[in-house]
Amino acid sequence: MKRVGKDEFVPGFVPHHNHGSVDYTSVDAGHVHQCLDVTHPAIQTQDGTHVHYTEGYVVFEDGHTHHYKAYSGPAIPVGNGMHVHYYDFYTTEANGHRHRVKGVDQPAPGSK
Repeated sequence: MKRVGKDEFVPGFVPHHNHGSVDYTSVDAGHVHQCLDVTHPAIQTQDGTHVHYTEGYVVFEDGHTHHYKAYSGPAIPVGNGMHVHYYDFYTTEANGHRHRVKGVDQPAPGSK
């Protein structure tokens, strides 16, 4: 199988790729956390697209952190043989609150 780099534009599904994202949580209890994330490799779905699993911790802030486990939405083609995923999940509760994290990850090769 030909190796595909992050700047190569390719049609179809690219196995074993992942995505990264940098985002902030919602404001809860008067503060936010930064969320630096790298997904697990792609999981193909029965409808011909794929999703990604991710888990981790948000950056320590206001004396605590939060954990999360989530799946992305399906691949969204953005042109030039690249795609992204939408994500929307909640962290675990800590200090009596939790945060919402939502957004779009960085593009990766593949249109499906």
